[in-house]
Amino acid sequence: MTTRSEELFDQPDIPADLDRYELDITQHWQALLTRTRKRWTATLQDPPEGHVIHVQGATWRETADAFTEALRGLPGYDSDVAGISFVPADPEAADVLDKVRAARRARLMAEQAERDAVRDAIYTLMDREWTNRDIGSLLGLSHQRISQIAPRS
Repeated sequence: MTTRSEELFDQPDIPADLDRYELDITQHWQALLTRTRKRWTATLQDPPEGHVIHVQGATWRETADAFTEALRGLPGYDSDVAGISFVPADPEAADVLDKVRAARRARLMAEQAERDAVRDAIYTLMDREWTNRDIGSLLGLSHQRISQIAPRS
């Protein structure tokens, strides 16, 4: 059975120089989604040149997909460089969504910090001639995972 600590190393590392990467998103489109009874409505915010996109759907996903499809028909839209944000019109819903996204970002950064700390611990203990089994026992990882993270030369 794989533990949560082991699964952490199945995830890719966040590049240390992530801030240096430039995203090629040169277009940003924002859809405001409103729920009315059993329907969702998405409306393009700040439409270019008077173009209007107004779509409906039974679910958030269906409405977002319909909006994306409608956006493809807009003059100047380029899916290779476009970023689309879907924002709830309800301020409380938007606020809780922001909190969830912030928590997820924090979790990703914490997981990376744990991977970095574990690797540092493994190499430090290997330099002190600990066995992979002892290192694994100390860190709550299998000896196989220790060998995978830091193969001995």
